[in-house]
Amino acid sequence: MEIIVSSFGLYSIAFLGIILLRYFLVAGGVFCFFYIREGPIASTSDRAFRRRAWHLIWHDIKLSVLSTGIFAIAAALMMSAYTLGLTRLYYLLQQYDLWYIPFSYLLVLLLQDTYFYFTHRLFHHPALFRWMHQGHHRSRYPTPWTSFAFDPLEAIVHALFLVVIIFVIPLHFITLIAISITMTIWAVINHLEIDQLSPAFPHHWLEMYMIGPAHHSCHHRQYTVNYGLYFTFWDRLLNTQAPTLPSKNSS
Repeated sequence: MEIIVSSFGLYSIAFLGIILLRYFLVAGGVFCFFYIREGPIASTSDRAFRRRAWHLIWHDIKLSVLSTGIFAIAAALMMSAYTLGLTRLYYLLQQYDLWYIPFSYLLVLLLQDTYFYFTHRLFHHPALFRWMHQGHHRSRYPTPWTSFAFDPLEAIVHALFLVVIIFVIPLHFITLIAISITMTIWAVINHLEIDQLSPAFPHHWLEMYMIGPAHHSCHHRQYTVNYGLYFTFWDRLLNTQAPTLPSKNSS
């Protein structure tokens, strides 16, 4: 038992560092490229706007760091369970056919998208919004720093998905890492405000099926539409898809 407790502590510290580094590298890199170099925070002469923008960014970073702690604990639980032989994680490529790795990757993305859609929509219920999701919506116009700015209860709900899935579906560690990287990059890109992009960037034919910055910008502006994570399937099926995408300089 002492070995397990010690391992859990080491896992928690290691994953905290890894997830924090990933967040600051990806979110920070994208933010610097789109916002600092030529964006409104760099170019505006309105000091009040600049102060408010940085205040909201600092709020998002603090919530994201708190969420990172929760994600690190979840990851440590997963690795501790794997050490005890309780999960369906595996590392030998020959344990399953190679085609199973991309198949399981797509399967988990579909399941995660479904889980996210319904929990996200639930978070917007008036009885839960203040406690579960209000922190993420402090910024009507999000930035990459908003990508993991979750209230603690919401972060726990998000973290539970992978914690549960490794007990249900066999996953290679490559698949688990790929899912984690996909989730991070997708979240950061989707929280690019539409005004930071070329007009052609979000209006791609894939936007009909896959969620991008324009799709998610609608959600931050209107709240009651566009709840999905990766795909537009559930929004279209359940009539929560915004009829039009926002355009540059729209309010």
